[in-house]
Amino acid sequence: METFLIRLLQFMLSISILVVLHEGGHYFFAKLFKVRVEKFYLFFNPWFSLFKWKPKNSETTYGIGWVPLGGYVKISGMIDESMDTEQMKQEPQPWEFRSKPAWQRLLIMIGGVLVNFLLALFIYSMVLFTWGESYVQTKDMSMGMKFNKQAQQLGFRDGDILLRSDKGDFTKFDVSLYRQLSTAENVTVQRQGQEVTISLPGDINLLEMIKSEPSFVRPLIPADIDSVVPASIAAKAQLQKGDKLLAVNGKAIDSWNAYNYEIGVLQDQMAAATTTKDSMRLRHITLAVQHKGASTVDTVPLTLDADMKMGIGQSSIYTYYKDTHKDYGFFESFPAGIRYGWSVLRGYVDDMKYVFTADGAKSLGGFGAIGSLFPAEWDWMLFWQMTAFLSIILAFMNILPIPALDGGHVLFLLYEIITRRKPSEKFMIRAEYIGIGILMLLMVVANLNDILRWIGVM
Repeated sequence: METFLIRLLQFMLSISILVVLHEGGHYFFAKLFKVRVEKFYLFFNPWFSLFKWKPKNSETTYGIGWVPLGGYVKISGMIDESMDTEQMKQEPQPWEFRSKPAWQRLLIMIGGVLVNFLLALFIYSMVLFTWGESYVQTKDMSMGMKFNKQAQQLGFRDGDILLRSDKGDFTKFDVSLYRQLSTAENVTVQRQGQEVTISLPGDINLLEMIKSEPSFVRPLIPADIDSVVPASIAAKAQLQKGDKLLAVNGKAIDSWNAYNYEIGVLQDQMAAATTTKDSMRLRHITLAVQHKGASTVDTVPLTLDADMKMGIGQSSIYTYYKDTHKDYGFFESFPAGIRYGWSVLRGYVDDMKYVFTADGAKSLGGFGAIGSLFPAEWDWMLFWQMTAFLSIILAFMNILPIPALDGGHVLFLLYEIITRRKPSEKFMIRAEYIGIGILMLLMVVANLNDILRWIGVM
């Protein structure tokens, strides 16, 4: 419950910051061009508001709604999600959106996207300035990597160290490494002290590489216990820091990758169990353990909790390898942050093609999936990195040419600028309804996927 609350608070704070600044972008350009802003809201407020305030002599009401699905600014004389068609029946006024030149309306519409994109670059820059950059280079992972069956069929072997491909050198172990592997036609690895080149097809499905269990490739991290929670199941079984796990239920493991896979298999069986007896049977496991400093192997029976946990901390890649750390000065951080943010955006755009596949649709996630991306413990560096990532997503999604999104309005404005013909209000209203329908459908699918994953159907 505590983990859920920590993630929820981070998610709500992050979304609130992004929504306020996004709507602030629209607000800034609207006020710059003397367009009246009637409302500025964080979250939506059907029927009532949690808070609202209208300063004296102000034309804008500021408030907080009770439906945390975003926010909005209500701009006079604009067809938007408020569907205020009565206002549109009146004669245009000088302070209304529709009375302004197309180029001014265009800037008002892209203001939110512009703020979100610049915000992401700024956050990434400040993260680099404040904490620097730390990672283990792939070439320094001397114990090598673990590869699944698909990777081994292509020629990889457990223990191989990824060095480079025809796309360039491998550096960090992150999603960009998977992207590089998915499009590479040859990859060079270090195998038992020798360099070996492996030919690849150049069009491996990235989504399949990541979603596979086990995934295409992971760093090989020995199953050494890093910590034991006091009074936990592991503590009662006399496990301690430095112990090495060698087998689960008689199946040999050589890494945390293998341990987590075996526990994952048991979790899948747990989801299909129909009786309490079957669940308890699956939770009871036997570990082969080599205690720290011992030369013999002990058999340790124990019963995992309902989440298939026993109260241990797993060793990480930083336990075995020295990390590469780089600090950035204030002015150095900006070009580095821009490069990093641009790389994230480019990768996200490239990955969008998978959304239009069956597996991609199943991978869509709603609020639960987004919230789960935040760390279980409050970590300001990870919080700001996640906020920057969400800011880039918000910017990109909003600029898509879908009616009801900023990008839809931009599309119609570009049409007007090019053809010098303004779409009719009737057409704009219909387009807005269609856009809202598309967005509602996507939201239902994404959050339904969250529910299906939660109950174990997906």
